[in-house]
Amino acid sequence: MGSSAVRGHGRQLAAGRDSRAGSRPRASTEGSARRSAGGSHRRYQLRESADDWSGRVRFIIVRIAGAALLLCTASGPRVAIAESLCQSCELQAGIGGTYHFWGTTGGVMLPFTVNWDEARYELGLFRVTTQQVLVDANCPNGRVIADPYWGMSLSRRWKLFESGPVRVFFGFGLSAKTESDQLSSTRLDFASQLGLRFRLPGNHLVGELTMRHWSNAGVRLPNHGQDFAILTFRVNSGMFGVDRSEQIGRAQLMDPSEFHFTEDQRHRLLP
Repeated sequence: MGSSAVRGHGRQLAAGRDSRAGSRPRASTEGSARRSAGGSHRRYQLRESADDWSGRVRFIIVRIAGAALLLCTASGPRVAIAESLCQSCELQAGIGGTYHFWGTTGGVMLPFTVNWDEARYELGLFRVTTQQVLVDANCPNGRVIADPYWGMSLSRRWKLFESGPVRVFFGFGLSAKTESDQLSSTRLDFASQLGLRFRLPGNHLVGELTMRHWSNAGVRLPNHGQDFAILTFRVNSGMFGVDRSEQIGRAQLMDPSEFHFTEDQRHRLLP
């Protein structure tokens, strides 16, 4: 009787060990599944938050651009400078292209800028309309480094040199864009520019040729930087004034020597 009880107790202990041994892989599998599900959920949350941030930046830029266009088109042209929204403001539009290390990357840029206080300050809206593809020794067939995006910049500009109708200037400020890419892993960057402002005789055409660089100064990698060059011209919308240095003074306007009439025209104009 005693030996039977001992054998029965031994079988119960063996069965308990077997049951515990069988339950360990199952518990481990369930833990791995929970960790995998948790990691997927965290990745989904990070991806969702990045998409939300991109959407918010795009929404802000589009709203500001829409407000600027509304101001330019809501009213008819103004005849008097005193009626303009900003007497020292100047609206410019043009076209440009992207490059990297002095090699073109094929991006087409559409810039719209407003400068004021004799072009000391500038607010710009930029649209990269095409993909940027870099061709180098590592990728002779080219690789996509950035997709199309919207961008904005706000800069303070300083005059470096001026002679007659030509002015060389440097600008520095901040920029924001709707997408991060291999050129810059951040959407908020520093913005620098080196430009040439020119006026053709008679002030009929005023333009700027600028080379610009956006980057985060190495705060986060990758940070190759967005390089582009643009050519813009002043748009006479009637909503803005004219640079003080380019205005025609009253004395100059009333000076008869500034007007050249033929003898026949002089007889027609004078009583």
